[in-house]
Amino acid sequence: MKITFFGAARKVTGSCFHLSVNGRQFLVDCGMHQGLGSDELNRKPFGFNPREIECVFLTHAHIDHTGLVPRLVREGFKGKIITTAATAELSRVMLADSAHIQEMDAQWMTKKARRAGSEKVVEPLYTVEDAIASIPFFEKKQYGETYALDSVIRYRFCDAGHILGSGTLELWYRNNPEKKIIFSGDIGKKGNPILQDPQHAAEADYVVVESTYGNRLHKGTEDSLEELAEAVESTFKRGGNVYIPSFAVGRTQDLIYIFNKLVRDGRLASPLDIYVDSPLADEATKVYFSHPELFDEDAKRLFGKKKGKAVRVHFTSSVQESMKLNRITSGAIVMAGSGMCEGGRIRHHLKHNLWRPECSVVFVGFQARGTLGRAIVDGAKEVWILGDKIAIRSRVYTIGGFSAHADQKELLEWLGLFQNKPEVFIVHGEEASALEFEKQVKEKLGFVTRVPALGESYEI
Repeated sequence: MKITFFGAARKVTGSCFHLSVNGRQFLVDCGMHQGLGSDELNRKPFGFNPREIECVFLTHAHIDHTGLVPRLVREGFKGKIITTAATAELSRVMLADSAHIQEMDAQWMTKKARRAGSEKVVEPLYTVEDAIASIPFFEKKQYGETYALDSVIRYRFCDAGHILGSGTLELWYRNNPEKKIIFSGDIGKKGNPILQDPQHAAEADYVVVESTYGNRLHKGTEDSLEELAEAVESTFKRGGNVYIPSFAVGRTQDLIYIFNKLVRDGRLASPLDIYVDSPLADEATKVYFSHPELFDEDAKRLFGKKKGKAVRVHFTSSVQESMKLNRITSGAIVMAGSGMCEGGRIRHHLKHNLWRPECSVVFVGFQARGTLGRAIVDGAKEVWILGDKIAIRSRVYTIGGFSAHADQKELLEWLGLFQNKPEVFIVHGEEASALEFEKQVKEKLGFVTRVPALGESYEI
């Protein structure tokens, strides 16, 4: 087998791994690049012919793992897209939302060019029609069952504990003798809200593992809960709102659960009003609640209670409803996408409120280099948002304990559970993180490791 790393190589986003076995071609993930220079990377020709790809395995529904699937289909892919049932259902709503954003951004950039005297027409990366056209190619599979793609390839998904439906992919291929490669996908943190803890395979010949937090440790859950409660309480006392850039799938549902728990435990006052300003989050939450069999026991108990709701959750759908939120000047928690502030409605809320010292912005997820969220977290005094320079006077909190990713310690524990010593490829982390994690893996586990560069290939 030959494996080529077309994305998430010494960077966090754009997950895409190309496999070639006896002249046949497969992909694991087909995600969008995010952050500085991402548009150019997303429009760059694929490093393979989409018509020659027989199958795409998707580890989970986040756009940095699925976001180029509509483009792949538009350019001739006719094979299978294999993933878990929940990932297929979440991908349906996420890809349509991504396509809508592509169309809106293209219209805005075309309009901006014409104002500058240019006749340039910016085409979207793909359209809503392209996204819809990709859905029939999806095939839904269950956790824990081994499937035969054919006489050469077998595969299985186990629960990665990252978001609903997230899977670690085990892939067996005949190589005289049979070999096994595992793609971790994004590995969840133990004790993540709602979901089961990550499952694990016993052995592998090769492992492709993420390293998003490969060079750092998360703050403890209890400390993070305390910091979140303090951020909300102090902001409300100052007469402001709390704004949380949040991924519509995974993080938003986790936070709804967490705020419920904080109020039920008496750590935040009731009633607590949460505005989820994201049609995508609304749809994703419906998918979450359609799969209670994937919840852990605490979530089943909490969400099973019908009376005495601890929080009032308001989902906004229309642009007009979103704009009305800016009339609420205090006492509200507003969650909106995108999680790295690269698009979506959170940018509008930040534009209207980031300069207000009585407000707070709470970051609860990773902020990739080159994103607006990263600039705010890194201490910028002012930023450009939607064409305007905005001063940053709100309090900024970064609470790492709510990350849906395992940290360095947990990643090492995950790798350490293998009963043999597989060769390890370290991906899905910024270069410093990936290299530091490689050092730790070598020192503590003694594994052979590689940190692939973008476009690099290996025979395995």
